[in-house]
Amino acid sequence: MVVGGSAYSDDDGGVGIIADINVTPLVDITLVLLVIFMVIAPRIANNPSIKVELPKAATGDETQKSTLALTLAHDAQGVLALYVNGERSDEERVKALIPSLVVNNKDLQTIIAADRSISYGDVVHIVDLVKSLGVHKFALNTDPHP
Repeated sequence: MVVGGSAYSDDDGGVGIIADINVTPLVDITLVLLVIFMVIAPRIANNPSIKVELPKAATGDETQKSTLALTLAHDAQGVLALYVNGERSDEERVKALIPSLVVNNKDLQTIIAADRSISYGDVVHIVDLVKSLGVHKFALNTDPHP
């Protein structure tokens, strides 16, 4: 006779009752999910998104990963807002930031994303600002036309 909570066979050679539940696979899956969430959570938290309704374009090319992303959008009060790499900014900060980035990277590319409700003049002003600060490669972000 087997003493303990689990018996896989009895003294008569027959199969007894399995009284234990193997929780090892459950623990393994739980730990894997925990590790996945621990790795992904900081990336989600550090990647704020700005809701911009981009204009549609039938043509366009993929661009390289940019070091600098400028976004023009209207904030909750309807005021034109400028964002640099996802953080709210203004032209003075852009004027201070870009020259130091150009010194470190001569091939700096800037991606400019503007909501479709932003006036054309405001977009051209940002393009002119970026070019005057030494960035010669820039792209205008659009949604691909279906």
